Amino acid sequence: MLQRLRRYFLHSETLEVDTPALSRYAASDTQIESLEVSSKLRSAPLYLQTSPEFCMKRLLAAGYPDIYSICRVFRDGEAGKQHQPEFTMVEWYRLGMNLEEIVADTIAAIAAALDSPKLGDGVTVLEYRSVFRDVAKIDPVNATIAELGDAADADSDLRVALGDKRDDWLDLILTTRIVPTFTTTKLTVLRHYLASQAALARICPADTAIADRFEVFLGKLELANGYVELTDAAEQEQRIAADQDERRDRGLPLRAHDELLLAALQSGLPACAGVAMGLERLQMVHAETDDIRDVLTFTFEDNND
Repeated sequence: MLQRLRRYFLHSETLEVDTPALSRYAASDTQIESLEVSSKLRSAPLYLQTSPEFCMKRLLAAGYPDIYSICRVFRDGEAGKQHQPEFTMVEWYRLGMNLEEIVADTIAAIAAALDSPKLGDGVTVLEYRSVFRDVAKIDPVNATIAELGDAADADSDLRVALGDKRDDWLDLILTTRIVPTFTTTKLTVLRHYLASQAALARICPADTAIADRFEVFLGKLELANGYVELTDAAEQEQRIAADQDERRDRGLPLRAHDELLLAALQSGLPACAGVAMGLERLQMVHAETDDIRDVLTFTFEDNND
């Protein structure tokens, strides 16, 4: 599978790059927790990379062409049937691609990795807001918190636990109500997530309520997450500050923001689109299993019981 992916990127003249696993910065995203590492070299902790994204964007700002990386990444608090704290990420960036082009590129990369050209045929493309209306019978933009709770069939304890965190409710509805309806025989692309869920994607130029972000699924299994990238340094800094406020509100640790990424954006990140894809998730498709531990020789549970 690795060989097929490298051939795919070679044929599209994409340069393989390497990035450090250790950094003095950690992800600000409230959905991603970094693993801390102590070192005799500095008093403050270091962090294992959750993604090579920030370093790869620094390379793009420095003038690199289309690039990709295949590396081990680490995320705390994730272990089970679909997650492991250590896994293999395939991440790549294309200069000048729009949303439709990067989606097509992602489908082609998945088909190449799985050696299944027909997997690119008949892909279902869904709009985030529309699928909520069609399946959950609510408008994710305008629904009240009470209506979101009803759509999630939430009991009183869950309503108290999630409170007024709209995006948490939307993620719950997506996971429990919408994704289970995706077909298991072909790929589904869910695109144009709400602006509040943009992460590192740009806001859609045609509609400021949504972001140029997409995910690719096979049945319930998420395979890839991609963006047309945010290139505005000031907006990126505002989003990091908002993440820190949300972390403070949730009682999560606050960490220094990545000044090197912001400097790269200030110097000029070219228009680009990027994708992150879990290699083990592709192996799960190939092995026809719903448990990531079935495709690993060594699992977190085996090594740490």
